Formats: sequence, C-alpha cells, structure tokens
Amino acid sequence: MADVAGHIVKSYEQELARLRSLITEMGGMVESQVAMASEAVLGRDETVAARVVEADPKVDALEQEVQQFVIRLLALRQPMAQDLRFIVASLKITSDLERIGDYAANVAKRSLVLHQFSLPFTLTGLANMARLVQEHLKEVIDAVGNNDAEAAVEVWRSDEGVDQIYNALFRELITYMMEDPRSITPCTHLLFIAKNLERIGDHATNVAETLYYAVKGETLAGVRPKGDTSAYAVVRPASE
Repeated sequence: MADVAGHIVKSYEQELARLRSLITEMGGMVESQVAMASEAVLGRDETVAARVVEADPKVDALEQEVQQFVIRLLALRQPMAQDLRFIVASLKITSDLERIGDYAANVAKRSLVLHQFSLPFTLTGLANMARLVQEHLKEVIDAVGNNDAEAAVEVWRSDEGVDQIYNALFRELITYMMEDPRSITPCTHLLFIAKNLERIGDHATNVAETLYYAVKGETLAGVRPKGDTSAYAVVRPASE
C-alpha cells in the first residue's frame, strides 16, 4: 500500500514539474518573439519580422495545452495550499505570456510598414527600451522556472524604468511629428511599437505579481511603481 501511495505522490510531483516546464517553454517562446521583434525593427529585417508573426499560433497552442493540463490536475488531484495556488496562477501567467506574444507580433507587423520609410533620426531610445524589456522578461521567466519570489519582486520594482524611457520616446516622437509633417506616419508606427513594448513590460510585472502570490500566499504590498505619464504629457514645438 505504501508503494502505491509513494507512486501516486511521485506521479503528482512529476505532473507539477511538467506544468512548470510547459510554462517556462512558453516563456522561452515569447522571449524569443520579443527579441526577434526588436531585431526586426532596429535591424529593418523583414524575414525576422515574418518569423515573429509565424510563431504566434504556436504560443496560442501552448497556452491551450496548459489550460487543459490545469483542468486535468484540478479534477484528478484536488490540490491544496501552495500547489493549488501555483496551478491556478499558471492560468494567469500563461494568459500574460500569450498577450506578450501578441504584442511582439504587433511590433513585427508595424516594423514591416516602418521599413518603407527613411528615418531622419536614430532609434537609440527605442533600442534601450527594447533591451530593458527583454531583460525583465528573461528575469521573470527564470523566476517562474526557479519558483523565486524574490526575483519576481525585483522585476516588479524595475518596471518604472521602462515607463520612463517610454515617456521620453513619446515626447521625442510627438516633437518630430509637429516639426515635420512628413514624419507623422513613421513616427505614429514608432509610437505604437513603443507602446507595445511598454505593455510587454506591464505583462512581465503581472507575471511577477502572480508568481509572488503563488509562492508566498499573499499579494505584493503597496502600489506597483509606475512611471507612464504619457496620458498627461504636454508637448510643445522646440521653437517655443
């Protein structure tokens, strides 16, 4: 009888490990999508952009696989305490990862339009923002794989840096548009790209919050640090 019980416990632990593996696999896929989307914009690479879009259905399929796996675990295992929190949290985490994949695909699609224009300015700010977002995404995916609540807190706290870069980009691009009407179309696409990257950062912090709750059984105290003030920005032409 003891052998049967031990087998059941081992099987259950393997299932939990499988669930975590599926989440990290999905995380790796969207991490690759974001990296390629950034490369497509900054390197003006249409082939890479197409690969980002093509990868999106695979991310969606993996999310559905996780959902089915979770339903099976809940029905057959009746988990409790931290196991229950992690299993339920996995649904929210994969939902956030799926949205990150969508945003990466949007960036890639807009990059294809952007390639049609000659830009009279550098994309240094956008490159810095893309790099920071990718770092945060990697850190939170690693935190999920390691069940590391403290690493999740660090990602949660660092989102403000992404917002600050976005605010600066917002003002810069609006200024270009005001000074030269010919830049309105490419700058509009760049604004959407920057906003998509900012939203990817937001979803990475969502994952961090969810992971923290799954591990600790409590929500992160305080209000998430946010620095996006673009909704209140007042931009004036440089000549004023």
